[in-house]
Amino acid sequence: MVKVSVILTAFNEEKYIGKAIDSILNQTLTDFELIIVNDGSTDNTLNIINSFEDKRIKLISHDNIGPGASRNKALNIAKGEYIMYLDGDDWYHGDGLEIAYKEAKNKDTDFTFYQMINYDEKTGKTYENDWFNLNIFDESFENTVFNINDFKGSIFDLSVGVCQKIYNTSFLKRIDAKFPEGILFEDMPFFYYVLLKAEKISIIKKQLYYRRKHDESITHVVDEKFLDTVPAGQELIRIFMENGWYDTYKFDLLAYKINGPRFALRDIEENYKIPLYRLIKKDYHSIKQSEYYQDYLENLGQVKKKFFLDIIKSKNYDDYLAISSNKDNS
Repeated sequence: MVKVSVILTAFNEEKYIGKAIDSILNQTLTDFELIIVNDGSTDNTLNIINSFEDKRIKLISHDNIGPGASRNKALNIAKGEYIMYLDGDDWYHGDGLEIAYKEAKNKDTDFTFYQMINYDEKTGKTYENDWFNLNIFDESFENTVFNINDFKGSIFDLSVGVCQKIYNTSFLKRIDAKFPEGILFEDMPFFYYVLLKAEKISIIKKQLYYRRKHDESITHVVDEKFLDTVPAGQELIRIFMENGWYDTYKFDLLAYKINGPRFALRDIEENYKIPLYRLIKKDYHSIKQSEYYQDYLENLGQVKKKFFLDIIKSKNYDDYLAISSNKDNS
C-alpha cells in the first residue's frame, strides 16, 4: 500500500496539465500513486499525459462523464492510505504531500484541511483569501484534533473544495463517500457528507496547494455550468435529510441552499437567466407542495425569503423581475 493516492481529473487542460503532473512527480514524498483521469479531452491533454513515463502514474481515459463520475472511478481503484485531489490546472507545493500525510497520519484523522493560495494567471501574482486560509479556525484549532461539534454554527462558512483536504481512504470507503454524478459543483454535497461523518479532523496552517485563476476556470465565468447550482442544492438537502442532520442545521442549511441559485441568477450570462429561473421555479414549487415549506418561511432571512416567494409568485422570468423590483413585496 502506498502512502497517498493523488487523484487528478482533467478535461481539455493541455495548457496546464504538464505543470500539475510535474508538481506531483517532484514531491518530497515519493511513496504515492498518481491516478490521472482523462475525462474525454478533445485537445492535446491525453498526449501530454502519455508523454510522462513514471510507474507511479495510473491512467484512466474515457468519454466525458463529468468530474463527479471521474473522481468516483479513481477512488474505486485507489490503493493509498490517504487520498488527495488535484485539478488539472492547479499544482501542489513541493512538500505538500509530505506535510499533509504526516499531519493526517500522526493525528490519525478522518480528514485534514490545509491552506490553499490563489494564483492569478493574468498578473502572475498570488493572493490570499479568508476561505482558503482557513481563517474560520482560530489558534485554538491548531495542533489538535476536533470534530463538527466544535464549530457547529460555522460549517457553511467553510471552503467546500475537495482539493483542500487529505482524506483517510478507509474512512471514505467505510462511509461510502461518493460524488454526485451528472452535475457540476459536486464538491459541495460530497464535502458536507464527509464533514458530518468525520469524528477526527485537523488543520494545517500552511499553503500547500496553488489554485490557478484563469478565464476557463469552472467558477470564473458564470455561464450554463451554474444551472447546476439547483440540483447540487437539492442533493445537499437530500443528504442532510437522509442522515438525520436536517433539523439540527436547517436554519443555516436553507439559507445556504437559497443563496447558491440566488447569486447565480443575479450573475449568470443573460441567455441562461430564463433557463436558470425555470429550474429554480420548479424546485421552489416542489418545496411549496412539501411538508418543509413552512420551514423556509420561518427560517429564511428577509432577503432570501423575498427571493424565495418572488420566484414562487411569478408567472415567468419577466414577471419575476417586476415583482422583485418591488421592495415592499413580501
